Amino acid sequence: MSLTTNAISQMYTMAGSQDNPAFTPVVQVIHIKQIEAKGAEDRYKVIISDGNRHFASMCATQLNSLVQMGQISNNCLLRITQFIVNTMGSGQKVCIIMGCENAGPNPGERIGNPQDVQKHGPLNVAGGWQQQQSMGAQPMYGNVQSNSGGASNPYKNAPATNPYGSNNSSGTNRYQHNPQSSSPIVKTSATGQPITPIAGLNMYSNRWVIRAKITNKSEIRTWSNAKGEGSLFSIVLLDSSGFDVKCTFFKEAVDKFYNMLEEGKVYNFSGGRLKVANMQYNTCKSQFEITFDQNSEIHLDNDGGDIQETYEFKKIADLEHMEPNSYVDILGVVKHVGEVSTIIAKKSGKEMIKCELTVEDDSHADVRLTLWGQAAQNAPGTFANCPVVAFKKARLGDFGGRSLSGGNPSLNPCIPQTNQLAQWWALNGNKTQSRSLSSGGGGVGGRDSFDQRKEVRSIKEEHMGNNEKPDYLNFKATFNFIKREKQGGDDSGGCWYTACANSGEPCKNMFKATQTSDGNWHCDKCQQTYPNCVRRFIISACVADDTATTWVSLYNEQAETLFEGVTADQLYQNFIETNDKDLYNSTFLKSTYTEWVMTCKVKQELVGDETRTKTSIVRMSPVDYVKESRNILTALAAF
Repeated sequence: MSLTTNAISQMYTMAGSQDNPAFTPVVQVIHIKQIEAKGAEDRYKVIISDGNRHFASMCATQLNSLVQMGQISNNCLLRITQFIVNTMGSGQKVCIIMGCENAGPNPGERIGNPQDVQKHGPLNVAGGWQQQQSMGAQPMYGNVQSNSGGASNPYKNAPATNPYGSNNSSGTNRYQHNPQSSSPIVKTSATGQPITPIAGLNMYSNRWVIRAKITNKSEIRTWSNAKGEGSLFSIVLLDSSGFDVKCTFFKEAVDKFYNMLEEGKVYNFSGGRLKVANMQYNTCKSQFEITFDQNSEIHLDNDGGDIQETYEFKKIADLEHMEPNSYVDILGVVKHVGEVSTIIAKKSGKEMIKCELTVEDDSHADVRLTLWGQAAQNAPGTFANCPVVAFKKARLGDFGGRSLSGGNPSLNPCIPQTNQLAQWWALNGNKTQSRSLSSGGGGVGGRDSFDQRKEVRSIKEEHMGNNEKPDYLNFKATFNFIKREKQGGDDSGGCWYTACANSGEPCKNMFKATQTSDGNWHCDKCQQTYPNCVRRFIISACVADDTATTWVSLYNEQAETLFEGVTADQLYQNFIETNDKDLYNSTFLKSTYTEWVMTCKVKQELVGDETRTKTSIVRMSPVDYVKESRNILTALAAF
């Protein structure tokens, strides 16, 4: 395989392979160097040569594996199938190689004595190359003049020999430009600037325009710290190459663009600033992130039919074999929508809206998927009547088995798998029992899976709590003892602790408040003092089934469920203010020997110098004996 004659000179005067899709030159790699990128994928700088000129280039990150496997190496021959040429602020050009393939055995040495095209310029090729160069980087396909003078298509009538070499008998360039040819098919922005694919973005050029669809748009978030305060939102852009990139807008840009940008529409974007993405928090294919400010330019593009969402679906049954914290695409039927509820984030103390869905596919497995924010608020209406939904980049967790969080939902996507899954559900899916991968979960709205239940003895027999992360399990058990004093043996204040009276940020009635000498209550979290406090339950109890007993801890929400809605403040008034110990004790006696279905978290904790296994109830519900009987009959029939 010979090198394509004057390939570098031709590439140097082009904007990229989109100028002439049939131009796929064969070049030699004469130098390769790894460039380390902190917090992102490394990149590789290569110098490519045609034997006469060489050109400094960069490999796109999707080609890293070819370098690492040795397919791209010093002196190797490559056929360039896709590239773009960017001009930096200094005027120098750099070639971004986005697609290539091996073009033959490695000759083991450099071919020719090439010179730098940046310093010596592109070669002038007789018979039309001079004209093309004077016209700038022009697309060179369409109708051209054949050597005999008649009009012909060089891509249809190419000789059997190497069309990229110099086997043209007249010595003229087959790709010379013809002013009478039809208009070239090159995508440009409204200003006439060529469109840069997201895969071709690089730090060497800031004069780019990308044309992309908004596949995800976040809500506006605010921040406040020592440096100041402001607002931001982010979007994810997808272009026709299948690459996506995360973009963020701050402060004034939020006011200018938030209401203008709509999810699902296509826009032309320019004037953004690139930075290397933190791949720990970024799931997009691009190794960069874009920051837009109020001076950026964004224009609606009404022609977006060529940009389609792509998926890499995984069967739900396969999720249990995948690594936690990975991101997956699934396609399934939303067969259950839980209640919309709120939780308090442990780190920020902020209130978060959530809704748990149960999603099943034709692998006969289902998984719990949690939506957040506005998507959770709209979930009961959005996912009614068991629709087929594609969830893109949902985060896989091991919270109570396997569970998913987030994921950009698309209802009834226009792909063949949608109809197949809908037909399966109508014929068989809704009539058969599935295997649940999510045996437990946190917060309101999760459901107990009868076939995933364990027994109390499983805590010891399966050595739960010995891992770095807590273990979760469901079981049915009876309360046979409930301690009436505070954990730790202090019976002077009952089974509660005193919490801050501030129901807003940052305390949310959760953090401990201490009584001062003047009778007020001071909170170390918000550094405020209030005339009163809020009491919250913290209880130890013993539960048992027919296999074993274990101590469990109950916190405020679970204790109020156990006591049928009685709050710690109400119990305090009965116990302390009225000194009615009989009423206080009766609250505990009434709840003793009641049977519940519980979801528990098991984790080792260090108490003093001793390691103990602690079991905490994160959710509980009274036994529904009608449903329980049906589940038992179903299990017996399947046995």
